[in-house]
Amino acid sequence: MRQAEFDGAGGHIRWTETPGAEPARVYVHGLGSASATYHAHIAARAELAGRRSLFVDLPGHGISDRPADFGYSLQEHADALATALDAAAVRGAELIAHSMGGAVALVLAHRRPDLVSRLVLTEANLDASPPPTAGSSGIASYEEDDFVNGGYARVLENVGPVWAATMRLADPRALHRSAVALRRGSRPMMRAILAGLPVERVFLQGELSGELDGRPGLEAAGVRVVTVPGAGHNVMFDRPDVFAAAVAGRV
Repeated sequence: MRQAEFDGAGGHIRWTETPGAEPARVYVHGLGSASATYHAHIAARAELAGRRSLFVDLPGHGISDRPADFGYSLQEHADALATALDAAAVRGAELIAHSMGGAVALVLAHRRPDLVSRLVLTEANLDASPPPTAGSSGIASYEEDDFVNGGYARVLENVGPVWAATMRLADPRALHRSAVALRRGSRPMMRAILAGLPVERVFLQGELSGELDGRPGLEAAGVRVVTVPGAGHNVMFDRPDVFAAAVAGRV
């Protein structure tokens, strides 16, 4: 395990990694998740073997620290991720990012283009104010203190076992602030960043999640949008074969 201080006050972002050829692949998890849990089984597949792989847990999640006075905005998450990649001497990485992690990856690519050479996004948040059915919307519907003092426990009881398994590792206050920030979005907005980036961009959308809003505009901007049959939001669990093929550049 490796770590780097991200907040100037002793808070550390942490990651695990496997050695291999550059450019590195950096796996970034979604809200209330953890990178290795969602992606290690993908990186271990034969078609992806031999590449350096980093599994980074964002602040407030997994094995990373969760300072109470940190803002947990998309920009702050992206800057913390940049700190980890700088400490790991990573440049021009391929970012494989899920859900909120996709939004963080887009902000990172906008703020630190030297760190990103390719994006593989899975159902990334692209717009502010996601629908009420989104997990972030349910969390953000609470006031922060109400979520910490009861709402967090109720959410854990109501989400599925897969998400709950990693959400219980996330700090409640960090989880709420991250959800509120995700609903607020970034400036420029994540969708505009995605459309304007000069790097290769792949967007995976689970068939069971419905059609991706604004797909024609993204495709016109050069984004390769792939609808994954039989998959929902967690494409890496539902269709690991297609997910790995996308990371390998074969779909």
